[in-house]
Amino acid sequence: MYVPAHFNESRPEVLQEFIKTYPFGMLVTNGQSGLDANHIPFELLEGGELGKLTAHVARANPVWQDVKNGDEVLVVFRAADAYISPTWYPSKHETHKQVPTWNYMVTHAYGKISIHDDERYVRGVVARLTRTHEAAMPKPWKIGDSPADYIDTLLKAIVGIEIDITRLVGKNKLSQNKELRDVRSVGEILTARGSTILGEAALRAADDKENSQS
Repeated sequence: MYVPAHFNESRPEVLQEFIKTYPFGMLVTNGQSGLDANHIPFELLEGGELGKLTAHVARANPVWQDVKNGDEVLVVFRAADAYISPTWYPSKHETHKQVPTWNYMVTHAYGKISIHDDERYVRGVVARLTRTHEAAMPKPWKIGDSPADYIDTLLKAIVGIEIDITRLVGKNKLSQNKELRDVRSVGEILTARGSTILGEAALRAADDKENSQS
């Protein structure tokens, strides 16, 4: 991924928190059948220098047989994106030297994959993922709420995967390369239009830019 210096986010703790906040990732593999992409939720766990990702896929999905343990893979995590009109920049109305662009926030996790065709491992992956995402529910669902034989049948239909992260790359394109007033205007307009994730991030970027200039 091309990452200009003003859009770069390289702090591991920030990128790890990004993954926890936006855990639905795109797993990109280059196995025996060539390039493939699968969209699945991940759980970030401690382990190694940068952590490890766990997830599960359907047994009918050929991806788990298409890769070998130790193959390098890429998982792309995305927060939000939006079209940015040049009319949103105050400087445009003075100089007319602005063009449209697209802003977004992404994190790329590179790592080594391993396959776990093991019922106990898969049960743990599903249980952790469920606890994480049910935590905010009024009455959280848990595996024990369903009949044991029903859960056992479903678990046999999925396969676990684990990715030891070797590298994290982050890019937050929030118009930071523009004038302070332009960055702040983008944040305000995006927020007003309902793109709060990207808008609030742009406003934080404007604050950072202002603090660095003071």
